[in-house]
Amino acid sequence: MIDTERTVATVLDGWKAAIDNHEPEKVASFFTHDALFQGFRPTYSIGRQGVADYYASQPLGLSADYRILETRQLSDDVIVGYQTVDFGFTDRPTLPVHLTVILRNIAGTWLISHYHVSKID
Repeated sequence: MIDTERTVATVLDGWKAAIDNHEPEKVASFFTHDALFQGFRPTYSIGRQGVADYYASQPLGLSADYRILETRQLSDDVIVGYQTVDFGFTDRPTLPVHLTVILRNIAGTWLISHYHVSKID
């Protein structure tokens, strides 16, 4: 049996470190090549290039601190994770959000195949 919380945390730890270091290409490396990505823009993107472009447009000093709320293993190679994330900025208040990710195991590596963030009201 897979430790789903540990698996999600391992992927999100890498995602967080790449965001904190403003490394958009590295952020994108935690996603599948065909990932569905929904950030705060009114549109979405498919694939790593859209993820890299999104994070390249974010301000320097952006940080992400997450807390896993729930995880579920949907099949041998699919896990869903539900988190809160506090996106920190150097020039404005922290933005708290909900984040849902679906991870897929691709050739032994867990990657984000679906990413959906929504503001907490």
